[in-house]
Amino acid sequence: MKEELSYQELQEKYQQMVLAHQEVVDHLAETREQLNESTEILEAIRTGQVDAIMLDGENGSQVFTLKTADQTYRKFIEKMNEGAVTVGKDGIILYSNSSFATLLNTPLETIIGSSFINFLAEGDQDLYQDFFYSAWDTDVKGELSLLNANAREIPCSLSFTSLKLDEGLCMSIIFTDLSEHKRYQRLLTEQNQRLIATKNLVEQLNSDLEDTVRHRTRELFLSREHFKFLGDNIPVIAWTALPDGKINYYNKTWYKYTGLDLDSTRGWGWEQVVHPDDLSTCLNVWRSCLATGKPYSLELRYRDGENGDYRWYLSKALPYKNEKGEIELWFGTSTDIDDQKIALERKDEFIGIASHELKTPLTSLKGYLQLIESFESEDLHPTVKLFISRANNNLSKLQNLVEDLLNVSKINAGKFNFEISKISVTDLINQCVENLELVFPNLIIEKRIEETCFTEGNTQQLEQVLINLINNAEKYSPGSNKIVVGTQKSETGMVKVYVTDFGLGLSEDQKNLIFDRFYRIHNLKHFTSGLGMGLYISSNIINRHHGHMGVDSTLGEGSTFWFEIPVCE
Repeated sequence: MKEELSYQELQEKYQQMVLAHQEVVDHLAETREQLNESTEILEAIRTGQVDAIMLDGENGSQVFTLKTADQTYRKFIEKMNEGAVTVGKDGIILYSNSSFATLLNTPLETIIGSSFINFLAEGDQDLYQDFFYSAWDTDVKGELSLLNANAREIPCSLSFTSLKLDEGLCMSIIFTDLSEHKRYQRLLTEQNQRLIATKNLVEQLNSDLEDTVRHRTRELFLSREHFKFLGDNIPVIAWTALPDGKINYYNKTWYKYTGLDLDSTRGWGWEQVVHPDDLSTCLNVWRSCLATGKPYSLELRYRDGENGDYRWYLSKALPYKNEKGEIELWFGTSTDIDDQKIALERKDEFIGIASHELKTPLTSLKGYLQLIESFESEDLHPTVKLFISRANNNLSKLQNLVEDLLNVSKINAGKFNFEISKISVTDLINQCVENLELVFPNLIIEKRIEETCFTEGNTQQLEQVLINLINNAEKYSPGSNKIVVGTQKSETGMVKVYVTDFGLGLSEDQKNLIFDRFYRIHNLKHFTSGLGMGLYISSNIINRHHGHMGVDSTLGEGSTFWFEIPVCE
């Protein structure tokens, strides 16, 4: 049973508790006062208001002062961006500026009085010891990593310098944050590595390019030698020309035939070799091709350097264009066609003679058939009448062929002349269409005449051209019964007359040959009769009317044959 205390004993116990509480309060106040005093001292040291600090140690209290310290110096240390600390021989931090505290993200009061080694990365502590012991004898510089409050390593450059205080030596350490420097150094290293890689790649590419250039140079050399060999040994004259038309290369055949060298025929020197009667036409055609970029093709005569005679040559050239469509060079050939020309002239002479010889008996034969038809109907058997009618039709076809042959002979002999008068192009088209609608009753001929215009020419010859175009349109349109005949007047003083069909159409090769003499389109699915002279004659008729003729066609879709002639008031 617990013994109960008397009133007096309780009062004494209470008095003792009051005294103990007062002692705690007094001790707490004294501790707070000491803490405030320490904080003021640290702030005074930091701001340079005091010149010394006293610390208690094992050997009692010691006062540390900077021998040469003054308030201005400490203010300078406090204001600089670099971190600065002062440590004693035992490694305890005696002073730190605010930049060092900011660097470590640590309160200043935590830093002062702590061992400096606590703020170093673990891997650098041994290196710090080496620096620290060496720096008492001589200044030392090096790099170490500090450890901030977030456990992040901060690379720094450290400068150790010993300082003599009144009470002994201490160590001043200046810190420069190398984080940005290290980052830039790392970036620079990466860039250097990329540059090295790029350099190696460029060197490799350069090496590959050199190999390619050597290979291509070898190929070009072989190609040039191959071209030169072929050019010098082919039986035709080969040449090249610059975009302005000046010749810069001939093969050996040219020099052998003309007897001239490159210097005398370079550029436009070839003019001296051309027959005087052909030179004007040659220059006009060549300059027109240079201006338009169209292929060059012309028959002309070159003088033989050995005997001075002239021989006929077919001269052709094609332009070589770059990716921008600009002409860089012309490649040309001139082929000796003199023997063919003579053979053709003999053939034309034979055709002319034969045509004249055929014309007389054909005329007589037609007259006799007309006389037979003029007998009374009852005197002729119906079968005889049928035979006479068919004979007349075939005789008319034969006369047309003979007439075409005579026209060709006249064209080649330069005797294809006709009278000129003012003609209405509209009336010309209407008359031809009206006549042919009777011949082809199932053919639909659509007229698209823009406006009435006039030209100077021969009505009969222009009718022959237009009728030939419409006949061809009907002949080569087996799957269509419609054609279009129309006109277009241009601003250049020309009228274009065209005939459009929707038939077989032409290939590119056929379009290039369609106006040649005796050329006929070969189509296994569609055979047509004729000698292939209609378009050749038509083209010459239009040329003599100071116009030109052409065709636009797509294989399998149809063709548009047209001619342009000058208009007059």
